[in-house]
Amino acid sequence: MRSFGSDNHSGVHPTILNAISEANKDHVIAYGDDPYTEKVSQKIKHLFGEQADFFPMFNGTGANICALRACVQPFHAIIAPETGHIFVDECGAPEWLTGAAVKSVSTPDGKMTPNMLHSFFHNFGFEHHSQPKVLYISQLSELGTAYKINEIKALAELLHQHNMYLHMDGARIANAAATLGVSFKEITSDAGVDILSFGGTKNGMMLGESVITFRPELAENMKYIRKQSTQLYSKMRFCSAQFLAYLENDLWLQNARHSNKMAQLLRSELEGVSNIQFTQKTDGNILLLKMDPAMIERLLQKHFFYIWDEELHEIRLVTSWDTTEEDVFSFVKDVKNI
Repeated sequence: MRSFGSDNHSGVHPTILNAISEANKDHVIAYGDDPYTEKVSQKIKHLFGEQADFFPMFNGTGANICALRACVQPFHAIIAPETGHIFVDECGAPEWLTGAAVKSVSTPDGKMTPNMLHSFFHNFGFEHHSQPKVLYISQLSELGTAYKINEIKALAELLHQHNMYLHMDGARIANAAATLGVSFKEITSDAGVDILSFGGTKNGMMLGESVITFRPELAENMKYIRKQSTQLYSKMRFCSAQFLAYLENDLWLQNARHSNKMAQLLRSELEGVSNIQFTQKTDGNILLLKMDPAMIERLLQKHFFYIWDEELHEIRLVTSWDTTEEDVFSFVKDVKNI
């Protein structure tokens, strides 16, 4: 099966598989006291800044939960776009496991702006209301749009004025960095991000995500939060070895550039087809577009993808590190035949 359903549908990059195999030799101490985790922790500091502390996790939801738990008490509020992963796709886990309320904001393109936050600043110190403490954003956004450096800085500066934190979900941060032509550091710690969920599963890794903290108070209790949240690996070397291979020789960038390139190719081939309307910019590897429902039904007989909005007849197509031009042209051919 070849799929445009998700970049989670792709396989594992051979370099990552080889790294896992190489790590599967001899014995090492468990729970992160191994040379692989130490080496990747130093690599993270090199890429994100000396203040960056690295905490491997099992999965993206776990990473988001641990990051948010470091930021909030149960009487706090977490602000997120209404399309945000923590609001839509995590089964209420953020509220259940942090105890904090999640407040959603409608956005036209999946991105938060400072003007969208001002209404939350009226009830600081009022005990009858949850106290805003952290803003959640994702890079790329769930709609495939990317935050530019100045946009992140503007959010961070406003939040910090109100003693709040900025949490970035970086499940697809590689795709954003590749599009913007910037380093990880420029769009995280340098831009004012306080804590990052940093993942590679959508970009060639087998499993494993992580939390990277940029403030000492957020790192202070993370190892306890991670354990209590059931996110502590015993054989952590197999997660860390993947991150090492992912980050060394810019494999992350190579994979992201390819998936972005395939997304642009797919978009350019579809833009001339009648009855197709793109609904968002394609800043990475996600395409959102509307088409006739009969066309969607026929395409689904041969190709796997998700309907994003049933009412609008909007679908989502996602390219991966291993998407080929043949995959793209096969899909486009069937669209044009229909």
